[in-house]
Amino acid sequence: MSNKDGGGPGADSPAVPEQGAGHRQRPTGGPVVAALEAVRGVIDKILGAICIVIFGALVVIVSWQVFSRQVLHSPATWTTEIAQYTFVVLALLSAALVFSERGHIAVEVLVNKFNETWQRITAVFVEVTIIFFAVFVMIYGGYAVAQNAWNQNISTMPLTIGQIYMILPISGVLITFFSLCHIVGMFAGTEEPLPEVDENNQGI
Repeated sequence: MSNKDGGGPGADSPAVPEQGAGHRQRPTGGPVVAALEAVRGVIDKILGAICIVIFGALVVIVSWQVFSRQVLHSPATWTTEIAQYTFVVLALLSAALVFSERGHIAVEVLVNKFNETWQRITAVFVEVTIIFFAVFVMIYGGYAVAQNAWNQNISTMPLTIGQIYMILPISGVLITFFSLCHIVGMFAGTEEPLPEVDENNQGI
């Protein structure tokens, strides 16, 4: 029996729309970009774990500081300095991590009005500016400051001030690497000029 009429079960199935129609697929960027993304992913995980550990330590230190002062009436003097330096290390490492995620606050009112080409130019300029700051202020300047304070002891810690200040060039190296990854990604087309906003993850 013929199935020429359109309503029969043997009728030609309707054309399946092409997946991604109207949606531009993002390029993969090749092996170099893939390698950079893999390295950045590993660094992100390590940084995230370190920041969690440092934050937990900071909570314990500050809690003990309050408890010893308010409950025991015998304040632990060592907690003040350690909490201060721990907070500095946490702030710099977490700032580097947020640079990797392009999560820092940005004013995009004007940039949103640009076309894609000018958005890309602006984004690259911003990343180059960040690299300039990270290299000359955090890496070069931070290393010089750390060297000058290398032998300054901290009475409550087994480290010197200079050793703690080494977190400045370390964070500068991380920020420089992340910014270079963003620039390569934008030129390769694997990263948008403007950071993508996840509406389901807007705050903590």
